[in-house]
Amino acid sequence: MPYINFSEDDLYRANTADLVSYLEQHGERVQKVGSTRKYVYTDAGGTHDSITISGGKWYDHRNQRGGYAVKFLQEFLGFSFQESVLELLDGHCNAEVVRPAPKPVVKPFELPEPNSDMRRVFAYLTKQRFIAPQIISHFAHENKIYEDKKYHNAVFVGMDENGTPKQASVRSTLSFGKTFRITVANSDTKYSFSHFGNDEKLFVFEAPIDMLSFITLYQKDWKNHSYIAMNGVYESALLKALESHSELQNIYFCTDNDEGGIDAAERLRDILREKNYANIFRISPQNKDWNEDLKAHNGAEFLPSVPHVRKEKYLDFVSELSVIKINPNRISEDLISIYNSADRVRLAEFSLAASEHFLKIAGEKFSLDKMKNRLANEYKCYQDKGSISVKLGKLQTVVTSGLEQFRKPSQPAAELKITARKLYEIANCALKLATEETLVQRAKQTETSEEIPTDETQFSQAMSF
Repeated sequence: MPYINFSEDDLYRANTADLVSYLEQHGERVQKVGSTRKYVYTDAGGTHDSITISGGKWYDHRNQRGGYAVKFLQEFLGFSFQESVLELLDGHCNAEVVRPAPKPVVKPFELPEPNSDMRRVFAYLTKQRFIAPQIISHFAHENKIYEDKKYHNAVFVGMDENGTPKQASVRSTLSFGKTFRITVANSDTKYSFSHFGNDEKLFVFEAPIDMLSFITLYQKDWKNHSYIAMNGVYESALLKALESHSELQNIYFCTDNDEGGIDAAERLRDILREKNYANIFRISPQNKDWNEDLKAHNGAEFLPSVPHVRKEKYLDFVSELSVIKINPNRISEDLISIYNSADRVRLAEFSLAASEHFLKIAGEKFSLDKMKNRLANEYKCYQDKGSISVKLGKLQTVVTSGLEQFRKPSQPAAELKITARKLYEIANCALKLATEETLVQRAKQTETSEEIPTDETQFSQAMSF
């Protein structure tokens, strides 16, 4: 689109637009919690509700940043600056000049200027984060950790195979006030903070401090192993590391013990399985992340783990499924009746019983316990996204498909197995919908209880996938 030189009045009106109204009109999820409004969104790290909104102003408590309406549309809805202003003004602006968009100037990657020493960073990492001094010194001597001159932040450097800096993440060392983490502009995300040893083990983390904390906790022979901090939960640096180091065959995902970290571990596991990596493991910190474990180890205050409520509830539903009897001559009618009753768990139990029935006719024995194990093992929490209406739509689709399958006459064994699989999918979708309905109901109850005043105070080891 052409570049629009918006007037000051245009920008003021756009930035002070009512964000809550805009989001609700466009189908985005906004929750009322007490007197505030929260924007609820899902990204690769999971579902988040850390953003509060007031008028055209917003603040992301999770990442400690904020701004006004125009920046919000850019950050969370994927609009460009020009598109954001036009969206918020509903196309009505008093543009002064319209001219072709200037060509973007791409600046080369450049590390922040280093300080003459790293006393502040060293003190921060040892005293506040409890990371072993000798571990810090090792990476400092390799120029992978240093203190920047201007702000005295900690800089973690990612290098390519030739030792050339390609990426850097910066973290503030303040013990009070606002802290932040950023990636240096024009970093090559295929590289990140890492160490490569000489054996086949690779340990994968979300952030440099997690990685350094893990090494501090488990120092025996650590230099022989390989470690990488993905600077988030994205796979580009991990895939590049595996491509460059073919000896790495045992991969241990050490992401955070919260919804985002659990989702990331399962998603990355599936990516690597598609690339024929067989030895993939998950090592969870006991608390929220490895630095919280290190804090607990040193007697400091720490953050506990955050359960993956959606995954736990789905697995609870699976474990509670019971054997029920079906009438083989009324499967279609009974399926429709139970579906219309909106009893999702009953629908799942009936569908699995019918699935077992068709498999038996096809000459296969597949008990309810085996089906429950398959549901639990095949469940992918990172893919279980969407609202109640979305999941209800999916259930309607698979039920319709199943009913169409039943109408096929004189089915051979292969068709019977297809029918059984469709019934299994009905059970899976029914349980996902039941899970979503339960979580939404819990959230409503929580919101209600928060609005009502009360006198009461409200408040692993490695395993193979």
